[in-house]
Amino acid sequence: MFSWRAEVRPGVWVAFTDAAAGNLALHVGDDPAQVRLRRGELEQAAGLGPRRFAYMNQVHGSDVAVITGGAGAAPPGEAATADAMVSRGVPLAVMVADCVPVVLVGEQASGAPLLGVAHAGRPGVASGVVPAAVARLRALGAGRVSAWIGPSICGSCYEVPEGMRDDVAALVPAAWCTTSHGTPGLDLPAGVRSQLKAEGVTVEYSGGCTLEDETLFSYRRDNRTGRFAGLVWTDDRAWTEDRDRTHD
Repeated sequence: MFSWRAEVRPGVWVAFTDAAAGNLALHVGDDPAQVRLRRGELEQAAGLGPRRFAYMNQVHGSDVAVITGGAGAAPPGEAATADAMVSRGVPLAVMVADCVPVVLVGEQASGAPLLGVAHAGRPGVASGVVPAAVARLRALGAGRVSAWIGPSICGSCYEVPEGMRDDVAALVPAAWCTTSHGTPGLDLPAGVRSQLKAEGVTVEYSGGCTLEDETLFSYRRDNRTGRFAGLVWTDDRAWTEDRDRTHD
């Protein structure tokens, strides 16, 4: 179910699912009832109790939604239209199938965690969705911020027209690359890492290539594929303590 999972701070968890968890997206022609069943199984595996992961309607932009609420996310039909989310403890999910899933954890002066996720495809990297998410975390009071970069298509595999490479590289130079076939490419994970470095954010983990790993969904491999997720959540104790501090 998880390609990678770890308790990254006391009571704070980050994970990336794999194809064994099934498709988690409602927009790819899958049976919505089955998608919701899989999401529920994922929440159970994460030990969320009554809480749910908040999902986004992702549109390849740079908007950041602040997710509030004690018990979890809005119903699927009310999901935020955005490509990044931050919260003071609400569990968050970002879906991808080649784009870069970025998970962020910030720490407030009280020690309480702030959570974030970002969906960084080619347009999102170019428009700075990841720096925008970091900025929103800091506006909420985050001091130190760390990042986990999930599996995504690598620069050796992501072939694009030369003009497109030049346009993105003009904004994010680290994304410029040549594929393993010697053709113009974009290294989106490298672009994201450069943006995080510029923001003073430490990258704690970077995943592999979705196209090369058949245990993951890849749109380049199959454009009728599902979506896997990057996730961040707190355990019940950490969430309860943060909720109590927020309402003091």
